[in-house]
Amino acid sequence: MKIFDEFIAQVASYAWGLPLLILLIGGGLFLIFKIQFLPFRYLGHAVAVLRGKYDKESDSGEITHFQALTTALSATVGMGNIAGVAVAIAIGGPGAVFWMWVSAVIGMSTKFFTASLAVMYRGKDSNGDIQGGPMYFITEGLGKNWKFLAVFFSISGLIGALPVFNVNQLTQAINDILLKPAGLYTGLSSNIVVGLVLATITAFVILGGLSRISKTASKMVPAMVILYFVLVVIILGVHIDVVPGYLKLIFTDAFSASFFEGDTFLGGVVGGLILLGIRRGAFSNEAGIGTAPMAHGAAKTNEPIREGLVAMLGPAIDTLIICTLTALAILVTGVWESSEANGVSLTANAFSEAIPVYGKYALLLCIIVFSISSLFSYSYYGTKCMSFLFGAKHKFIYNYFYIASIIMGAVTSLSMMINLIDTFFAFMAIPTMTATILLSSRVVKEAKIYFGKLKKP
Repeated sequence: MKIFDEFIAQVASYAWGLPLLILLIGGGLFLIFKIQFLPFRYLGHAVAVLRGKYDKESDSGEITHFQALTTALSATVGMGNIAGVAVAIAIGGPGAVFWMWVSAVIGMSTKFFTASLAVMYRGKDSNGDIQGGPMYFITEGLGKNWKFLAVFFSISGLIGALPVFNVNQLTQAINDILLKPAGLYTGLSSNIVVGLVLATITAFVILGGLSRISKTASKMVPAMVILYFVLVVIILGVHIDVVPGYLKLIFTDAFSASFFEGDTFLGGVVGGLILLGIRRGAFSNEAGIGTAPMAHGAAKTNEPIREGLVAMLGPAIDTLIICTLTALAILVTGVWESSEANGVSLTANAFSEAIPVYGKYALLLCIIVFSISSLFSYSYYGTKCMSFLFGAKHKFIYNYFYIASIIMGAVTSLSMMINLIDTFFAFMAIPTMTATILLSSRVVKEAKIYFGKLKKP
């Protein structure tokens, strides 16, 4: 296992090299300037769309704008925000947070383009049902000659959608917060039991299909985001005297990388820190990876730009708000310097320090809901990839493979799980961003028509 762990880490390092950084960040900046920041001027309109003001029952699609966003957010608002941020700070220090912010702002533009394309170029699966996502906008938008990209995306998605990181960190949280203090932790057998319980809950929901997934997510996610927000505000209130200093440190350390302990990139520690922030930011909000467009492509709308605007809100909620809350909680409590913990355990230490007795249990509740809702959404993404590759009648097979992988996530190491998912996220980003850049002019044209109509009385 140690050799396999080192091999996966090496592959992840190569996958997240300079070419991918140029594609994700350079491509995202290209999209922002190509559309001249136009969607950013309509964030108020995006909120109105999200609230259902423009919903039409007659439009094609399966779920509402709100359900599409919460399904996408239930995948992204998860361990990436709680454990992923902790990993970033443990390796990179406060400066990593700044580069996560940069990734989020660029990601908002990327999400606008990818979700718009997911509705513009919906395809049909072998059952004749309308579907959306990168594999469909590649084949429908670029043509059959580009199908190899769609196939590559879908194969990568089969592994990238596995819930192994979420399960790994949820298992760690249950062990550290509940089982170990109660003297109930028994090592591998405890992990297997946790994995079996999670597998059972997940099986019940995902075998019910997208409708059950989206309805469950739209109820669970908003409530937990509010609870998490309240908890971190309490932590910041307890340590209000040091908050301004840490906000300043996030900006200054972004360019000095004084606390960075990872591998250098482009010959320096600042390069390594930038790559770490971008990598963890992409893991958190998935902009440019191609998973969220599969949920947004199922939205009930005939206006692609409308769904693009809703999708833009994802990275803002996910990285600019929730990741920042986690980062500040870890920083102001000082646990990032005083503790050897990593991942979710570091975040739990921060909550215990500021809110004794109850803090870690309230965090565990958020973690459980975020993680389990992520388990539901990722299964949907995996079945879409399976359906594209092998036909809709075989997609159910993926769910059994997915449920079995939950046990694997519960019993393996954090480093192996995070590197495995990072690698396949990188592979998914290549076709998604390539197709998005090639089709970007069509989105810009559609956007100008849509925004032009909005201005007319």
